[in-house]
Parts: sequence; C-alpha cells; structure tokens
Amino acid sequence: MTSPRKPAKLSDILASVIDRAGLTDRMAQARVIPEWPALVGPQIAAVTEPVALQRDGTLVISVRSNGWMTELSLMEPELLKALNADSSRPPIARLRLVLQR
Repeated sequence: MTSPRKPAKLSDILASVIDRAGLTDRMAQARVIPEWPALVGPQIAAVTEPVALQRDGTLVISVRSNGWMTELSLMEPELLKALNADSSRPPIARLRLVLQR
C-alpha cells in the first residue's frame, strides 16, 4: 500500500510552473518596474512611468514631454547602469521612450 502524498505548497507549485515556462529570468528582470523611482530618482520618476518589459530586454518608458524624452535619451547609458546595478537579475538591454498620451 502506498502512503498518501503530502500536499505541496502553492509557492513551490508556482515556482515550478514559472521555471518550466522559462519565466524566472523575465520575472527577476521585471523587478526594475516597481523599483523604478528608487533606481532613477524622484525627478525622473515624476515625469516617467515604466509600462512594459519586452522579451529582448527593452524597457518601455512612458515620458511626459518631448523635452524629457530628449534628455532621457541622452542619459540612457547612465540610466541603464543604474537599472543594471543588481547583477542578480538579467540586465535591461535598452530603453524605449514613448510619449505619454
């Protein structure tokens, strides 16, 4: 007679499903979205909003004005350095700035 199986923890089941789906790295990478204000500072966070993370590692940022889009495009290397400071997650490859509507 076989012994009854212990119920699995929901967190273990979810972690397994996420891992099998190949989403572990993307989820780690996506942590930059809630961390955005702390990573870029209050001035930039006030005029921007991260809206999507694409499969190729591009972070799409909604920007309040054309002036800020220009400024942020010049700051992209500096911003990427701040976003990628945590080496425990896959890096953000580039930023895609879009004008808020």
